[in-house]
Amino acid sequence: MSDSGLSYKDAGVDLELYDQAMQKLPPLMRRTHTPRVMHLADGFAGLFRLHDNPDRPRYRDPVLISGTDGVGTKIKVAKLAERYDTIGIDLVAMCVNDCLCLGAEPLFFLDYLALGKDNPPLIADLVKGVSDGCVEAGAALLGGETAIMPDVYGEEEFDLAGFCVGVAERSRLIDGSQIRPGDVLLGLSSSGLHSNGFSLVRKIVFDRSGLSIDTHVEELGGSVGDVLLTPTTIYAREVNAVAALNVDDVAVSGIAHITGGGLAENLVRIFPEGCRAEIATSTWTPQPVFGWLQRLGKVAAEEMFHVFNMGIGLVLIVRPERVAAVETTLSAVARNVIRLGEIVAGEKAVVLHE
Repeated sequence: MSDSGLSYKDAGVDLELYDQAMQKLPPLMRRTHTPRVMHLADGFAGLFRLHDNPDRPRYRDPVLISGTDGVGTKIKVAKLAERYDTIGIDLVAMCVNDCLCLGAEPLFFLDYLALGKDNPPLIADLVKGVSDGCVEAGAALLGGETAIMPDVYGEEEFDLAGFCVGVAERSRLIDGSQIRPGDVLLGLSSSGLHSNGFSLVRKIVFDRSGLSIDTHVEELGGSVGDVLLTPTTIYAREVNAVAALNVDDVAVSGIAHITGGGLAENLVRIFPEGCRAEIATSTWTPQPVFGWLQRLGKVAAEEMFHVFNMGIGLVLIVRPERVAAVETTLSAVARNVIRLGEIVAGEKAVVLHE
């Protein structure tokens, strides 16, 4: 047995490779920076100015809003496809969209990447996705952390998490407290599965049906990997546009991000007592991926609506007299806006019917 001294590399952490990876990241961060980011070379944290002009502050009574999330088992699909440049978008979307539900302006984002071994190309691809998502959200990628932990993760394993910080004027917070009977529910279409339900998706597609990541599915117009790795929609432009309508009175009384738990569980959490949502599922057609999964797995319709967004990624609750103005505003930025139903007086609940 050799009695030579051990090094960090012997323990599974190659600092030279780590440095190679870190050198790829600054350009991906800089492309997201807004004028409110303060440069700090080699600092231990990031700096961000709430106001770009202290003589004309953007907010009189600002409230900071934060959300954190991960990508979940969609990571497993990315690994099968060996495609890692999109799940960073999912990461940003899952965090930013939650903050948007309070009418927040996304300010900045930080990510946390943990790997079993150094892999500069993988790290660069993952952070590129995060950078792309931040550009879409209008948020600065202010910093992050990359941890190599060989005793926690296998050599080919990694995990990805992050959080967003946003801000809103206190008087214009959209917290659901102003929802009342008569309000109209407008749905913004999703891009597909987003980043929820992938434990069930993988069970249906790979375990039960025996499909491969490269299998072409005619009805979906692409491979399994292409469809399952479609990035989550980021709704920053839509929410920023309609939040501006809440200046003098309430136009949008509530916003819900439709993730795990589907329409019913995510909407009801923002309702005040005495409000029930009546939603007609016949008002929209879910993307083909949902019907395909339902048939492959013989999944009950109720379970589909419980697990997946079923084609609706965000719901805006709008005063009836302001619906036309909100729809007009959204028409310039939203791909598809659907009138789902309305709020009626009754027990706090969400009722889905055809």
